[in-house]
Amino acid sequence: MTQRVDLATVMDRLAIDELISGYAVAVDDADWDAYRRLFTSDGHADYRAAGGIAGPCGEVADWLAESMRRFPVRQHLIVNRRVRLEDLGGYPGDSADALADYVTPMYAAAEPDADGFTAGGRCRFALRRTADGWRLRSVEMREKWRRTGPGVLSVE
Repeated sequence: MTQRVDLATVMDRLAIDELISGYAVAVDDADWDAYRRLFTSDGHADYRAAGGIAGPCGEVADWLAESMRRFPVRQHLIVNRRVRLEDLGGYPGDSADALADYVTPMYAAAEPDADGFTAGGRCRFALRRTADGWRLRSVEMREKWRRTGPGVLSVE
């Protein structure tokens, strides 16, 4: 493998990392136009395992816009990212997969007794390189646990 190929791989990984971070920020900031721009034209999101819906990213963005109004205090922390780039005989291809863990506190207000929950799980991202850079082909959230109050923890 040449240094040029290694550099391309590093650049792809950085771009994918930026895309995944942009995904979390778009949801936290309720920037649904930015959310839509992160996806390919046929992009799909699946939040069913976290109590949500699945469908084309535009429909899911509309659902998120409505459902997130109940939780103005929220933060999606996406960590432990594992990216696998398509390998074309030692050269990076135009598709990738990523797994990442998440922790998401979501509350109705910034008060100690506000309604809400904190959840954690794993995201599966399928990505495609486009003329505009890397985009999400699909996102699947797999909630593994949820804490709804002191001492109340539900596990997958």
